[in-house]
Amino acid sequence: MTSSKKMYWKLSAYFFFFFFTWSASFSLFSIWLGQEIKLSGAATGIIFSVNAIFALIMQPIYGYISDKIGLKKNILFTISLLLLFVGPFFIYIYGPLLQYNVIVGAIVGGIYLGITFLSGVGAIESYIEKISRKYNFEYGKSRMWGSLGWAAATFFAGQLFNINPHINFWIASVSAVILVSIILSIKIEMTNQEIERAESIRIMDVRNLFLLKDFWFFIVYVLGVSCVYGVYDQQFPIYYASLFPTEALGNQTFGYLNSFQVFLEAGMMFVAPFIVNKIGAKKALLVAGYLMAFRIIGSGMVAGPVGISAMKLIHALELPIMLIAIFKYLAANFDTRLSSILYLVGFQFASQVGTSILSPVAGILYDDIGFRHSYLIMGAFVFIFTFASTFTLINGNKRTTSVQKVSVAHKMI
Repeated sequence: MTSSKKMYWKLSAYFFFFFFTWSASFSLFSIWLGQEIKLSGAATGIIFSVNAIFALIMQPIYGYISDKIGLKKNILFTISLLLLFVGPFFIYIYGPLLQYNVIVGAIVGGIYLGITFLSGVGAIESYIEKISRKYNFEYGKSRMWGSLGWAAATFFAGQLFNINPHINFWIASVSAVILVSIILSIKIEMTNQEIERAESIRIMDVRNLFLLKDFWFFIVYVLGVSCVYGVYDQQFPIYYASLFPTEALGNQTFGYLNSFQVFLEAGMMFVAPFIVNKIGAKKALLVAGYLMAFRIIGSGMVAGPVGISAMKLIHALELPIMLIAIFKYLAANFDTRLSSILYLVGFQFASQVGTSILSPVAGILYDDIGFRHSYLIMGAFVFIFTFASTFTLINGNKRTTSVQKVSVAHKMI
């Protein structure tokens, strides 16, 4: 087996077990908060907001360190070790603290979840995207295994939750053991040129990004479009379960639906690179935005489990296109030395800022006007920002503009 194929399969396995660990402990997070911890929609919104705040604190740090150390696996190894304790943390620390004091529990949980999952996923995705360029394999095909890992855990999560929510948390810790063994087996050799390229990065380079209007236009797209799908998903399981005769049946069915959705998503991860390469990164971002607007507005218009399930499955088309398009858009239009910073700050950080603002607002709307009317408002919000991005995102014929500007700014300092 060539070194390229070995690296592809090892990193694909890492993706699989990272997302398996995340799904086992987090896919029913809002249901756990509502049914097990007995929190209100507003309190749940506060927790998601605090999680977002701590995630956005870590994302610029992860981004800068990741680009500065280049292809070294230090960050992935640290995250993997911390995930060994995910089960005991949820069972013996996070849950009891939330029942004792929501704010204290939210802060402690925000620190752990921010470091491991919520910002850790961006660090992992940007790192593997770098490795895919070095070893010449398509990132989307490797990321596909992450979706399969999420789906595999989610398929059983609803049933196991009905038996005992703690089972899912213990399974997550067992999965993390495999995760650690995989990262220990991975060896990346850096050339002198790669080391020098990574070490040449300075804080000024990050500052220069924020002098580019094209970078800000991309952030506006993220704030108005991509962060909303996370807000939509936060309390969706609660709404979905409420459409069934019993919560237990709703939880179990949602587990099946979510699993099926992510299997479809995995298939789209394989296809998405071809679509994005064919139509271009900008058009792909717009397509993903319009699909998201249709899905969220449709969720407010349909009635019953069948209709809402159909709307939820559109996520499987939209997310892979958006994720692949974001990486390709950033690589085409900005300095690739800063790929982790671009992804973690320009996409992940901006998404968390939007989430921290919108999560409590969405929680209040859910409590005051219900889920369906809230979805209509959120979907219209996404549509407006997607339409505006038609005129602000960089076209294909401008693909070197921002790269040249960053390079010139770097030389002037």
